[in-house]
Amino acid sequence: MPAQPSPAQSAQTPLERGNGPEPSTLDAHRCQEVACGNVLRDLYEGLVTEDAQGRLVPGMAQRWTVSADGRTWRFVLRPGLRWSNGEALDAGQIVASFRRAFAPATAAPFGELFDALDQAQAVQAGRVAPERLGVSAPDPRTVEFRLNRSASLPALLTLPIAFPVYLPAVRRHGAQHTRPGQLVSNGAYTLAAWTPQANLQLRRNPRFHDAAAVAIERVRFHVTEDAAAELQRFAAGDLHITEVVPPQPLASLRRRFGAQLRLSPYLGAFWLGLNTTRAPFRDAPCAAGATRCDDRALALRRALAMAVDRDKLTRYVTGLGETPAYGIVPPGIAGYTPAQAAWSDLPQAQREAHARALYRYAGYSARNPLTLELRYNTSTPHRRLALAVAAMWRQTLGVQVRLRNEEWKVFVQNRKQRAITQAFRGGWIGDLADARNFLAAFGNDGPLNWTGYDDAGYRERLARADAAATDTARNAWLRAAEQRLLNDHAAIPLYFYTSKHLVSERVRGFQPNALDRHASRWLSLSP
Repeated sequence: MPAQPSPAQSAQTPLERGNGPEPSTLDAHRCQEVACGNVLRDLYEGLVTEDAQGRLVPGMAQRWTVSADGRTWRFVLRPGLRWSNGEALDAGQIVASFRRAFAPATAAPFGELFDALDQAQAVQAGRVAPERLGVSAPDPRTVEFRLNRSASLPALLTLPIAFPVYLPAVRRHGAQHTRPGQLVSNGAYTLAAWTPQANLQLRRNPRFHDAAAVAIERVRFHVTEDAAAELQRFAAGDLHITEVVPPQPLASLRRRFGAQLRLSPYLGAFWLGLNTTRAPFRDAPCAAGATRCDDRALALRRALAMAVDRDKLTRYVTGLGETPAYGIVPPGIAGYTPAQAAWSDLPQAQREAHARALYRYAGYSARNPLTLELRYNTSTPHRRLALAVAAMWRQTLGVQVRLRNEEWKVFVQNRKQRAITQAFRGGWIGDLADARNFLAAFGNDGPLNWTGYDDAGYRERLARADAAATDTARNAWLRAAEQRLLNDHAAIPLYFYTSKHLVSERVRGFQPNALDRHASRWLSLSP
């Protein structure tokens, strides 16, 4: 019988993690997707971090306090913090990093999530200097934040945009500061190698403040855009953790993988976006003094939304515990009751009948069908879902759909620019357990408003939520905003996610949590 590996040998065995598409960047301030977020949470640590269960715990800060009005937060740093190159890390550097994050040249896509931070929006827009940002260092071990409204700042500080970036490397190497040998970080791991379209290799950071508790010496994040191929690599023993599980009958997956299949609730919503800034989904402007505006674009958007059978999608296409979605905000956020499309209680046959009538009203027919391009990033599950939705639109309405898949970086850029997109794969994975996190992007013209939705009434409701004196009032205004967004059908909700991974029996410490974050520092490999 072969000798079993010792615990010391297990520590040296790399943790092999599937990670979906190639990360678009390892610049923490520019990260906007799960693929880079997973890696960055191993490379960096913010003032606040999360444990294996997703609970907020001290990161660089050992403790924090907040003023009675919720507007001033003070974070006291751990003593002796170091960068991975051995240099001291103090409060002044953290402040400088925040200023860089919100500088216009950085174009941080998640900057808008920090709209509660004093002057954050003005700095990012270039109206005031970064030094005016509401963050300061009263002394080398204290970071202070000034907010213009109450907000869950500790949760926001777990996002990559709040990670400290080593600015000397940025000045010396520019965009190349994210490359191996040039990326200086402060987290549990350092970047050892990056082979494009293959993998990123990380090594334990001996200067991390809790390095002694990090059990795994090396981690490899593999590019796994093809979910079916990722599953086969797991089955062959090449991966310890998969990023996703491809659509397959749940019963057969359970028979094949048993307890290695991990499914759990997840704060995430999948929807299709409709580009409301260009035809055919752009609303016609109202004529001066008109009592009724041309609403044919709205009718078309609603027809497409009603023609999709979400029960069939979640039963036969996704099939891993997802639930049909008729709203943008998923269930499970404390104190918030999600809104739903007004027609969600109708049987599917009635929805389809209404959809056909709306389609005709919008000016389309069998003789004049809508020709539509549905764009998605390369992925087996996304392709299956796009094919299914295209078939429903064709069978119910007669829409002629062209499917276009793109490599992740190209897709992200095209979706953000809103120049060539019509219908596209959208959705949102919660950055924190807050309904506003799912709604905020639709309320401005920032880089995350992929649909180009522009409605003064929606923005007013978000503003009233921000000014609310109680959580109850805040959630009521957020729900009113969500309902208005749903009534305008700028996005077509399809389903709410479950997190789904295959996890080797050798992996210890992998815990389900609502945001599906699993930093390698909390994991270990058994012999």
